[in-house]
Amino acid sequence: MRKTKIVCTLGPATDKEGILEALINEGLDVARFNFSHGEREDHRRRFNQIAALREKTGKYTAILLDTKGPEVRVKQFAEGKVELAEGDIFTLTTRDVIGTKECVAVTYKEFPNVIKSGSVILIDDGLIRLKVKEVIGEDIKCEVIAGGTVSNHKGINIPNVDLKMPYISEKDKSDLLFGIEMGFDFVAASFVRSADDVREVRALLSVNGGANINIISKIENAQGVENIDEIIAESDCIMVARGDMGVEIPAEEVPAIQKMIIKKVNNAGKQVITATQMLDSMMNNPVPTRAEVADVANAIYDGTSAIMLSGETAAGKYPIESVKMMSKIAIKTEEDIDYKKRFFQSERADRPDVTDAISHATVTTSYDLDAKAIVTVTKSGRTAKNISKYRPDCEVIGCATTENVCRQLNMSWGVTPVLLSEMSDADDLLTKAVKRSKHMGLVDVGDLVVITAGVPVGVSGNTNMIKVETVE
Repeated sequence: MRKTKIVCTLGPATDKEGILEALINEGLDVARFNFSHGEREDHRRRFNQIAALREKTGKYTAILLDTKGPEVRVKQFAEGKVELAEGDIFTLTTRDVIGTKECVAVTYKEFPNVIKSGSVILIDDGLIRLKVKEVIGEDIKCEVIAGGTVSNHKGINIPNVDLKMPYISEKDKSDLLFGIEMGFDFVAASFVRSADDVREVRALLSVNGGANINIISKIENAQGVENIDEIIAESDCIMVARGDMGVEIPAEEVPAIQKMIIKKVNNAGKQVITATQMLDSMMNNPVPTRAEVADVANAIYDGTSAIMLSGETAAGKYPIESVKMMSKIAIKTEEDIDYKKRFFQSERADRPDVTDAISHATVTTSYDLDAKAIVTVTKSGRTAKNISKYRPDCEVIGCATTENVCRQLNMSWGVTPVLLSEMSDADDLLTKAVKRSKHMGLVDVGDLVVITAGVPVGVSGNTNMIKVETVE
């Protein structure tokens, strides 16, 4: 069974008949909705499709709302796109104009006030490079240093410039409220700069009925990297968003940053997604480059919880093939990793809390007894996530009493979510967990399982018990 989870971005390519169901059957664990693109009704329709497919497939497919974030983008061109050549003069403006080959409007009204002559402006993940010649009122007059095609709504980056934008824009607030209304499982907060940004998102969710939504902080700029420890502490999950990161930060530094972030997130017992351009060539080709295969594999060797497809599934020609390929790479790479050796050689925290100590002991017991599975009974999902932190070889069955937690566990490495009905008696709940796991074919009669949970049941973050039994 593949243990690394797969996040797929939805878009026009997944709207074709049968594609979304095929993606789920081939390995999609979490569906990403990119709110930088698409209309509200498109997102609503796709959300309802996923909800219907959960019923049909019996899978706890999670849904992720990815915010636009405090970013700057070009607006629209009259013809949808323009071609810029080196040496062209091209103006960015805050005036409300339709874009041409000479000028285009941008989304950030304060842009002329924070940019200076000589600054370098990057468009479309750095493919287009402009150098500012002068700022005149609302216009930023630039020379094209590296040309190419610029199309509607492409992102703008200005390395080493603090744009001083409020973190939650009116659009993001509206989108987050929509996410609460619809019942999204995750919110991916774009361009997180500090723990304060995460707290701001959590506060908005909490006061509007979305306290149960997990927050994924996207690390995509130098500020996010500098403040990574405090961001991890405030977040439920981290995304290494390498597209903008590789524009804002020198590209050669990104691999080391990726490894550093993955290690820190793993040590914190949280989930980490490695994202952007993983199988990018499969947008147009049925097979990836060997470098892309190595990139996906290396993220798994690093210890990522999940790997993500963006344009490959949202707008590519080969969405199903992309998911199949990603799944095959993950399975083959996991077969090559000696997780038992890694576990016994890993460094331990000097003073672990009770939950962490019990989780470590549970995984140790599973190895000592060559257990078929670890069965966790969890209210918030924390027990299963802590087991996942230690990357056990055996199956991890995350039994939860709410569908929301089951879906969120679908992001956790190696965890298979199982839904249980509420019970007040601990023994009854543990017995039901094993029976349900057996009913689903995850364990069989005679298998040895290690069970961990919190007693009394129903108290979040209270993991304090280990039990070993043979399935009957």
